[in-house]
Amino acid sequence: MERVQGLRLVMCLLLLTQCAHQQSPEKKKNTKKGSTNAAIEELRKQIEDIVFDLNLLKEQQSLQSMCLRGTKVPGKCFLADPVKKTFHVASDDCVAMGGSLSTPVTGHENDLLYAYARQSISPEEPIWLGVNDMVTEGQWVDQSGSNLRFKNWETDITTQPDGGRSQNCGTLSTTANGKWFDESCRAEKASVCEFNIV
Repeated sequence: MERVQGLRLVMCLLLLTQCAHQQSPEKKKNTKKGSTNAAIEELRKQIEDIVFDLNLLKEQQSLQSMCLRGTKVPGKCFLADPVKKTFHVASDDCVAMGGSLSTPVTGHENDLLYAYARQSISPEEPIWLGVNDMVTEGQWVDQSGSNLRFKNWETDITTQPDGGRSQNCGTLSTTANGKWFDESCRAEKASVCEFNIV
């Protein structure tokens, strides 16, 4: 990909040079400034395109290495972080890597996250989910602020979420078969980041 872009740039330079030599001396004087500016703008645009493609490639390679260290699920990959952190620190760390705290959108995805967390972190440690009701009590949203499409609150033994204003962040329990509980956002838990893949 980088070779093709480099060749494209070299071809443009050769074409510009050839066009400049073919112009008559009188036309060169009149059009030299205008054509030079247009050529510079075209080269600048091509360089910007190359830099954009290169950054996209770096991002894809980075994402691929994250997924190799974690596990792939349909449309996403998970990467465990066993270090216990507050909700906000765990969320910021995921965002810094180009992802977000894991937020299952189906029962199947919740089961996959539950199994991955038990295997990679601990069968007894809960993990942060990317869900909270910080803005409006009782209105649980994902990290983008959108209403949840899927919920898996524990309702058999306790009626979750039950913490009121003191527990505004969601966790996935590895001891309660992947059920969700609300928790104080200042508590320290392990986490799993998710990265969207195509």
